[in-house]
Amino acid sequence: MSAAHRLTVIVPVLNEAESIAARLAALRPLRERGCELIVADGGSADGTPELAFPHADRLITAPKGRAKQMNAGAALADGDLLLFLHADTELPPHADRLIIEGLEATGRQWGRFDVAITGQHRLLPVIAGFMNRRSRLTGVATGDQGMFMRKAAFEACGGFPEIPLMEDIALSDRLRRRGPPLCLKERALTSGRRWERNGVIPTILLMWRLRLAFFLGADPRRLARTYGYAPD
Repeated sequence: MSAAHRLTVIVPVLNEAESIAARLAALRPLRERGCELIVADGGSADGTPELAFPHADRLITAPKGRAKQMNAGAALADGDLLLFLHADTELPPHADRLIIEGLEATGRQWGRFDVAITGQHRLLPVIAGFMNRRSRLTGVATGDQGMFMRKAAFEACGGFPEIPLMEDIALSDRLRRRGPPLCLKERALTSGRRWERNGVIPTILLMWRLRLAFFLGADPRRLARTYGYAPD
């Protein structure tokens, strides 16, 4: 890792006991190269914190809600570069080097990886390809793509809006005003479990409907309930 930069990886978790130890253990090479790993738990009731603790530099408890948890982790980060990683997303090899070198070479303030969706359904690669192309065209990134940014840019934008859904879209809009994202072609692998559980086509239609409603000014709390979240 460049001596001039340090990357902090922030992972928000809630009831991820089934897979969290393995997911965090996969980040050990980054920690060995000097990256900081902060796990922000939103009040898990299944033992997630105990399982995560041995694999993190810091484990914190934050109010429930992905945006609140990520903001709490960012507030304690020692790194000048931040990477927000969903618990069911796996980074590409040498993600730290790709981020640091990419931002240094381009002067960009933020970015994301391309994404691949794991699962059996034949449409999942098509969906991932569409997500990547859409992101390049619109300059909007989602949390599944492993959003990263300079800490100074994150703070200047006020962090993630503390809304129960679409917090990644909202922050993308703020960051985009500071410049376009760095779109890395290396792929983060994200789980297709929700797509396959709820049906791929119904999930696509639901996400299109929710995103359109968000852009038209709908209340994110109502959208979260439609999506299946239970905002506080």
